Amino acid sequence: MCDDEAPAVGEFGGWADRLATLLATTAPAPPAGSSTPRFRYANLAVRGRKLADVAGPQTEAALRLVEQARAERPDAPVLVSIVGGGNDILRPRADTDALARELERAVIRLRAAAADVLLATPTDPAGAPLISATRGRVGQYIAHLVSIAGRHGCHLLNQWDCDFLKDWRMWGEDRIHMTPEGHRRVALAAHAALGFEEADGGAFREPLDPADAPVRTWAEHRDWTRTHLGPWVRRRVTGRSSGDGRTGKLPELTAWPMG
Repeated sequence: MCDDEAPAVGEFGGWADRLATLLATTAPAPPAGSSTPRFRYANLAVRGRKLADVAGPQTEAALRLVEQARAERPDAPVLVSIVGGGNDILRPRADTDALARELERAVIRLRAAAADVLLATPTDPAGAPLISATRGRVGQYIAHLVSIAGRHGCHLLNQWDCDFLKDWRMWGEDRIHMTPEGHRRVALAAHAALGFEEADGGAFREPLDPADAPVRTWAEHRDWTRTHLGPWVRRRVTGRSSGDGRTGKLPELTAWPMG
């Protein structure tokens, strides 16, 4: 995990935390006399989890929070972002049709609970070490996501279209998780996908100065293989996940920003 600058609970933050902060600035005030905070946020995500967990236990928990929010503030909008499938697609035998059906079932339940839903596509793996071979499967899954969003009136964050994410400076040393700048830009893209005016006038879409791009050395590739790739392969072989033993960092609706 590579973003220690985002407003967060725990050691690291992500684009969802940054998006929550953006949304909090325009959240409607509670009715006079209400003790409910203006804006509340929960984060149920667990790194390394596959779609079965996202569409299963995490969606169940989200539905409980939606029901709670509706009971306490019937007038307030409720948004659920559901992002999953990327870890599944890394598997050579991934069935993108089955993944899409599983995700759609979760979306239907959330929409039936009167929650707005934000979906997010995977990023374009072209040029990425090891996972560029998954590009066809990623493209198929994204086609499903576009269709699901259209059928159920969901917002869609299209990370495939975020060209700035093709710059390795947006990615941390593990080459899997984003840097603070990557998360900042994706949060702004998500904010725009929700229909808000682009907070920085669209500057987040602009590429970084190519003259400043670092050149990775053989030693850096060796260190990455030893520190990150090797453990990742061992987890896959043994059926383990980097999220084993972890829970969502903010499992209850919490006033946001904190502090």
